[in-house]
Amino acid sequence: MKFPSILLAAVLVATPQLAAADTASVNIALITWVNEWIGPALSDPMRIAAQQGGHSPLAMFMGADIVVKAVMFGLAIASVLGWAVWAGKIVQVSWANARLRRSYRKLAKAGAVKGAAAKSFSGPMRAMVRAALAEIAISDGLNKTGIKERVASELSRIEAGAARSMQSGAMVLGSIGSTAPFIGLFGTVWGIMNSFIGIAESGSTSLTVVAPGIAEALLATAIGLVAAIPAVLLYNHITRVVTGYRARVGDAAALVERCLSRDLDRAERITDVPHTTADIATKLAAE
Repeated sequence: MKFPSILLAAVLVATPQLAAADTASVNIALITWVNEWIGPALSDPMRIAAQQGGHSPLAMFMGADIVVKAVMFGLAIASVLGWAVWAGKIVQVSWANARLRRSYRKLAKAGAVKGAAAKSFSGPMRAMVRAALAEIAISDGLNKTGIKERVASELSRIEAGAARSMQSGAMVLGSIGSTAPFIGLFGTVWGIMNSFIGIAESGSTSLTVVAPGIAEALLATAIGLVAAIPAVLLYNHITRVVTGYRARVGDAAALVERCLSRDLDRAERITDVPHTTADIATKLAAE
């Protein structure tokens, strides 16, 4: 609970300072920053909108109160971050699926864990084959049922770890989807509060006085929804993709277990076959 408390304290401390900041100086600093990091393609329209005003979304953003402007800018950054996380996660899962398919085909073709080189596999399959080979070496001569149970336990741990590592980063989308509307609502409430303060100071309730401030405030809510709705949809898509990847990892674990069981049964069969004349005589006598 320390991080939310620190974040809330930072917001409470920073909000009055932001409110006291001069809008023109903030616009100059913002335009300079955008020009350095993004380029004149965006900074020039922002400069024109700040100078000429108007009722376009960009003009309302540049003319908004500093707190509302900070809310809208943060939501825009969150939206870009959400799309970047989604794109990166899609590439990561696609690459992991391709590696897993290659390793699966290789082990399925070999049909056995013994004799397989763990380094010839990749991803979770390498860890699974390595775990199976290590357990066979440690448990040489022990009951094969116990070997299968211990290997199954280790494979389930590897499977859970692979799914957990693939799920990392997706919570960013969930956080954006769940919090962006409320952050936008905060900007709206702050903007409407400033509009009512302006009414009290000017003594006029004319729409020409009230409408611009309310429009700027509602723009914050709109940007919050623009950030939240795609984030929720992308989070659901990532969850489905990761679930499919986890199912493939489960199939890989099942293949390793089948190959291990086959190896143990084959080793037991070879042990039971008599190799010398004395062994044959002993077996016949026993029968």
